[in-house]
Amino acid sequence: MKDLIEVRWHGRGGQGTVTVSKMLAESAVEEGYHVQAFPEYGAERMGAPVQSFTRISEEPVIIHSRVENPKIVLVLDPSLIGSVDILEGLDPEGTIIINSTQSPEEIRKLLDVGKRKVFVVDANTISLEELGRVMPNTPLLGAFSKVSGLVNIENIEKAVKKQLSKKFSASIIDANIKALRKGYKEVIGD
Repeated sequence: MKDLIEVRWHGRGGQGTVTVSKMLAESAVEEGYHVQAFPEYGAERMGAPVQSFTRISEEPVIIHSRVENPKIVLVLDPSLIGSVDILEGLDPEGTIIINSTQSPEEIRKLLDVGKRKVFVVDANTISLEELGRVMPNTPLLGAFSKVSGLVNIENIEKAVKKQLSKKFSASIIDANIKALRKGYKEVIGD
């Protein structure tokens, strides 16, 4: 499947890593893509490293294994850098989007990224401002929309509303939409 885009999300339990993977998948379905979204847990507890995966394709997705060679990697928690190999299997010309206050140039120096594209967004500050707590998933999803160009921000908004309406009030959903939009606007990089 040459049109298959595989995405890997790195975060910690409680940061919405699994939820954001599902929101991306739901928004891609709105645009006519075939998708998969699924997590991989280690020790299932708050704060433990978590990976989640999203596959997006113009054709039915028939692969049923973890994502080994993602085209795009997103990092919700910058403290994972150094303790988890976030670049493992990443396409040599792939893209990394990191929740960080560091510049893309600083990230390039910190990691051996080669020709990969590097983008950063301060998702912690955005979520703190909009949600009143650190929850970097929706700002990173906004950054993904802008950087990848795969799924438009309006369809992502619909998916965020749909996913979050299962558990949260309208005010929390609205705050997440604001965080999503800020992540879209404030992402910087290659």
